[in-house]
Amino acid sequence: MKIITSLAVLAALTAGGCEQQSSRLDKVTGKEKVGDKAKAPSTAEASPPAVKSDRSGSVEERLARLEDSYDKNAEALEFLNKVYAQQKQQQQAQEREEAAEDAMFAVNVAEEVKAGQVDGPASAPVTIVKAFDFACPYCERVSATMEELVKEYNGKVRVVYANMVVHAPAKPAHLASCAAAKQGKYMAFKDAFWEKGFKPYAQARDASKLGEENILAIAKDVGLNTEKLKTDMNSPECEARVASDQAEMTKFHVNATPTFFINGKHVGGALPKEGFKQIIDAQLKIAEASGVSGADYYDKVVLAKGEKQFRSKADPKPN
Repeated sequence: MKIITSLAVLAALTAGGCEQQSSRLDKVTGKEKVGDKAKAPSTAEASPPAVKSDRSGSVEERLARLEDSYDKNAEALEFLNKVYAQQKQQQQAQEREEAAEDAMFAVNVAEEVKAGQVDGPASAPVTIVKAFDFACPYCERVSATMEELVKEYNGKVRVVYANMVVHAPAKPAHLASCAAAKQGKYMAFKDAFWEKGFKPYAQARDASKLGEENILAIAKDVGLNTEKLKTDMNSPECEARVASDQAEMTKFHVNATPTFFINGKHVGGALPKEGFKQIIDAQLKIAEASGVSGADYYDKVVLAKGEKQFRSKADPKPN
């Protein structure tokens, strides 16, 4: 009987937050140096010599040794069984929170678009919804990628930005982005905040860089009326705008940033640009084959035919 004595540790999804595990962006590196390879260990270094079981003596003696060995290890085996059962439960719980790969989720972004939280034309056949937090490093790292995709696809892609506050100190920036949108400068403020608000905060862990004083200075630099912005960012309307985004994202079990929906297809976490392009290209083919115009595609296909609630990998596809 073979006894498994090592188990893989599975991470449970326990709370909302920025991408906690290593991001797929971390796997993107520059060109490898030629000859810059670690020396592979020899067979002797790689693993210890196998220990052969004692096969001497009669059948009764060999059986007695096995029983003694089992008795000595019974407590350890019981512990391993408990650990395995717990990890199995964690794995199942995680699968219930992971979005079904074949799902097209009907994420409603009408209010975000109306508020001006969008980059790209309304006629674009591919809509990327980005749920983000202004204090999330991976959200910042993928921000430029989103803008590059809008430009490179030249009218075929738009990005809709959805507020998803998982770090409380970031909330003033989200409220200010709502206020900036009222002055027609949502993208200008967003880009400036990443550069002059988030980056100094991340480098020095100075929470004041996320605060109102610095926000107003950034707003002034991009030509916003700071008095109006201050009034609007503290208004019930902007408070409701941020809360509405968050409620829609929560409906689809978004509890970490960044999270994306590309024409309803869930993408958990940041990808390298080529990863996004593969999904966009596939969605473009589907949209073009549908015969529905780009201007109508999101409403008539994604919203009208998409799933109105979250479905996990563990759930069957609805009829």
